[in-house]
Amino acid sequence: MQVSGKVLVCDSINQAGIDSMKRAGLAVDYKPEIKPAELASSVRDYDVIIVRSRTKVTKEVVDAAANAKIIARVGVGLENVDVKAAEAKNIMVINAPEAASIAVAELAIGLMISLARSIPRADSEIKRGNWIKKELMGMQLSGKYLGIVGVGSIGRNIGRMAKALRMSLIGYDPYPINPEFIKETGMIITDLNTLLESADFVTCHVPSIPETKHMFNAERLAKMKPTAYLVNTSRGEIIDENALYEALKNGKIAGAALDVFEVEPPTNKQLLGLPNLVCTPHIGAQTKEAQELASVVIAEKVIQILRGVI
Repeated sequence: MQVSGKVLVCDSINQAGIDSMKRAGLAVDYKPEIKPAELASSVRDYDVIIVRSRTKVTKEVVDAAANAKIIARVGVGLENVDVKAAEAKNIMVINAPEAASIAVAELAIGLMISLARSIPRADSEIKRGNWIKKELMGMQLSGKYLGIVGVGSIGRNIGRMAKALRMSLIGYDPYPINPEFIKETGMIITDLNTLLESADFVTCHVPSIPETKHMFNAERLAKMKPTAYLVNTSRGEIIDENALYEALKNGKIAGAALDVFEVEPPTNKQLLGLPNLVCTPHIGAQTKEAQELASVVIAEKVIQILRGVI
């Protein structure tokens, strides 16, 4: 069944989703470089607004969107959308958290291996002509305890990958954890402090909400083993970067890997300069497969909502 309506795509998304919406009968305007002023002045004509991370759907934009029925983010979080303003106008807000699950999980595992085997340092030193083999005594992931903070879709995928590497799993989540996953992996469920005290690696997969802001502060970091590593591929705000700097500099923890930062691009130069920190530029979902899937998932959700199916 064909649908009608106008869609404004404000950021760069995979063509597959655009093609799906067009085939369904939607008129799609693709403006991946649209500026805030232009967005606010032109958005009133559209039934659907689609963004990724660049575009901010502020209250001003929402108020100007007189005909909008849906605001969609091709991604996991909704930090760049004023959800309360949208809900006040009965605009449905949707995203595609399921699309990036495998990609983010694989990056987290890759960062753990990079920390355990000093891969970034090994690469940079050998390219400088330095053969530092004797300095690069690493550790195996096999047999180590992985603490997963936030056992949703991404956390569960990491758990399955880690189990294949013969790691033991410890999980913390304020919400109930899928019992079939617990049975499948043998995950030990515990409180956050016990997890931090026990794990050799800690990986974070929680949303950015008031309750999670700086959940990894100086007090929590002090509970980790001095031999432990922290990985964050969720949201930068959950780690107090100044506290992390002190913990890394003073050997309170062995190392950390960050794909996300409190400010992006990051400005905390003293943290970035530490040798026991591995960084990537928010590339968790940045795979061809994840981007295509996210675009298609959002397109399908938009079509189904306009058809009245969901």
